[in-house]
Amino acid sequence: MTGQPRLLLGLAAVAVAFAAADTYVVVLALPDMMTSVGVPIDQLQRAAPIVSGFLLGYVAMLPLIGRIADLRGRVPVLVAALVLFAVGSLVTTLAYDMPSLVGGRFLQGVGGGGLVPATLALVADLYPADRRGVPLGVVSAVQELGSVVGPLFGALVLAVADWRAIFLVNLAVGLVLAAAIRTSGFGPQPHENSPPGRGLRPMGALRDPVGMLLLLLTLAAGSLVFVRPAPLLRDLTWGRLFIPFAGDGRWVTPLGAIAAAALLLLVVRCATAARPLVDLPGWGRSMRDADLVGALFLAAALAGVILAFATADPKVQVFSDQGLWYLLGSAVAAVAFVLHLRRAEAPLVPRGALRRTPAWGAMLVSFFVGAALIAALIDIPIFARTTVYPDSQLMAALVLVRFLVALPVGAVLGGYLTRSVSAGLVTAVGMALAAVSFGLMSRWGLGSLDDLSANVPLLLGGFGFGLALAPVNAAVLASTDDDVHGLASALVVVARMVGMLVGISALTTIGLRRYYAEQSDLPTAREVCGGKSRCAEFTDLLRVAGIAQEHTVFAGAAVCALVGAVLALALFRTAATRAIRTGDLLRAAG
Repeated sequence: MTGQPRLLLGLAAVAVAFAAADTYVVVLALPDMMTSVGVPIDQLQRAAPIVSGFLLGYVAMLPLIGRIADLRGRVPVLVAALVLFAVGSLVTTLAYDMPSLVGGRFLQGVGGGGLVPATLALVADLYPADRRGVPLGVVSAVQELGSVVGPLFGALVLAVADWRAIFLVNLAVGLVLAAAIRTSGFGPQPHENSPPGRGLRPMGALRDPVGMLLLLLTLAAGSLVFVRPAPLLRDLTWGRLFIPFAGDGRWVTPLGAIAAAALLLLVVRCATAARPLVDLPGWGRSMRDADLVGALFLAAALAGVILAFATADPKVQVFSDQGLWYLLGSAVAAVAFVLHLRRAEAPLVPRGALRRTPAWGAMLVSFFVGAALIAALIDIPIFARTTVYPDSQLMAALVLVRFLVALPVGAVLGGYLTRSVSAGLVTAVGMALAAVSFGLMSRWGLGSLDDLSANVPLLLGGFGFGLALAPVNAAVLASTDDDVHGLASALVVVARMVGMLVGISALTTIGLRRYYAEQSDLPTAREVCGGKSRCAEFTDLLRVAGIAQEHTVFAGAAVCALVGAVLALALFRTAATRAIRTGDLLRAAG
């Protein structure tokens, strides 16, 4: 492979890492984001849409984006995803209320999620099946590296600026990466059952000064509607632009009307110009060819699952009060999706696309990988806060970093091993190591994290999960046709994210029931504290009960990891990910 495709893949991997970092950076900034849009810090439940909005955008639109990447090409989808991520970052930066903030996060999720299947499919385009392991491992490694860098990046920015600066950096980096990929020398890679690599061709710059002018006007007017600068509001002349025609809405003002009119003209321009700024007719055809109706049915089914589990209170329920209705709607949408697949002439999931066992098996394995992995990401910091760092969220998060730093190492090694060892065996070993690490964690006590021996399960678990990532992707890519690689990669990511949601809800609920059972057996505070309502001895008893809760979660995660290991061994047996050696050929010939 020449240097330019390597550069393209490198840029795509950096974009994936940066989008992954954004997933974690919000955790530290969430309290400040809440207060900025008028949500009190003691009403954390009202901030759930900030997280679930991003997750909804990330997961629900992935299959459609993956299919478009198969039909239109990897590079256009990468560029469009980065631009959408940048637009979402701009909206989030300027957000003035909860709807605008959630809308910005949703757009970020759609853009950030779209980068993953396009990048994984690009690996399949540029490498034959027996050489994909290492680049897939590298992509998995940089994606997980983003989870390490994200909290550190957020902490650094928040130390010198407010939370909006985080998304301004996102905006700048997203646009720079989009421009770099756009000018990397390669154009669309549409697949018509073509071999890997075919379709790479130089790209010419699109020039549309009228469209660019309308875009700038839309951005300028829209930004002023969001920000409403005080000097302009007080000015007798310019201030009239901010006076509503009726009511008190920001968008029913002369300035809002200008922004809306400019946006409408921009859409018309892009739909009718010979060389538009954005090829709207082309993207429209791609969405129709990708089966937009089927994608919307699947998105609705996924949205129901996401909302049912992501909005739950794990102290008392597996899913939220409205969860049954969300799941019912999800089931209806899923039935409609299946019926649509059977009747559509060109469905979202082409007939026979996942016919091979490792193809659909990768999604099942990925589900259990996600269910186990989320327990580490969430409950390791919780255990640290419960035991040795009750007053420091940062120190508790740094405990998780010990787990995360081993993940990229395992990802690269796992990719390398798939060249000579079956994907099923590599995945099974990785998940078995993860199960062993959870078993060791389930024996931690109050002071275990102060001991150097605590690093063993942390590093072992991170390494094990990393080891399993690339083989799962390699198995699905080796077991599907070239013209559905984007879709197949997207479905594997969706399965892992759904596994994370279901896993954390179920495991946390089971763990909390163990906590309440332990708590019910405790003597009262007055009995322990000699008539006082609180004392250090009673607090320690509660911490022990909290440790029992985390032990239960870790044990459940170990079971999920073991199930994933067994499934990988059983389902990946026919995945052709290994390089064919001369000796193998001679034995086959003999």
